[in-house]
Amino acid sequence: MLLLALAIAPGLAICTYIFLKDQYNPEPRRHLLISFFLGFLSAAIAVVLEMGLTATTELYTKGTVWGTAFLAYIVVAFVEEWSKYIMVRLYAFPKPEFDEPFDGIVYAVMVSMGFATLENIAYVYQHGYAVAIMRMFLSVPAHATFAIIMGFYMGKAWEVTGMKRTKYLMTGLFMAVFWHGTFDFFLFMEEAKLVTRYIAEGLLFIGAIISFAFAVRLSRKAIAEHIALSAEMHRKPDEGAGGQG
Repeated sequence: MLLLALAIAPGLAICTYIFLKDQYNPEPRRHLLISFFLGFLSAAIAVVLEMGLTATTELYTKGTVWGTAFLAYIVVAFVEEWSKYIMVRLYAFPKPEFDEPFDGIVYAVMVSMGFATLENIAYVYQHGYAVAIMRMFLSVPAHATFAIIMGFYMGKAWEVTGMKRTKYLMTGLFMAVFWHGTFDFFLFMEEAKLVTRYIAEGLLFIGAIISFAFAVRLSRKAIAEHIALSAEMHRKPDEGAGGQG
């Protein structure tokens, strides 16, 4: 039970944080719950695709830098972020309740945390408490930052139509894939032992942390910008009168 709690707690904590940030026009709880469980479905889709692609990649490029890059950016990052993107795009984005920029971040995080929670349960039960603690402070928050970046652009897409909407949606997907892939690439390079162990392993791990830190910084800016936009949208007509009366 403790392992299960450690696996579930990070995702629920991040969902709660984002829900509380959505203070001007909170989303219906049923949509948030459904989005969270759609994250489970996206994880299942990703596992099936990754299994086939990983086998093919390792057959031809195992032990090479290019193979590791393909594994990180395409097999893992693109497949996982695309599977999350599809859930938000098909379920939440068309709904009338998706009616302000911050909603992009809210729904993207809910789906992503569903994905990360199911993934976390599998990892934690396989590897135990040490992995549970490490993923609590690194892997699960990483999934959240990638989702916030994607959701930031989905929120911008809500405000426009046509090719501009498509551009924002694809930019969000690309940015999430880029930061996710960069984070994984350094870690996969370390795992593949493609560099000198005693010097480069530490540098590669630091590189993964740096890529995560950049993603966190972008995420914080995205949240602040969309909250400001939401506040502006929901400001009362008589506000801003400068106290004249």
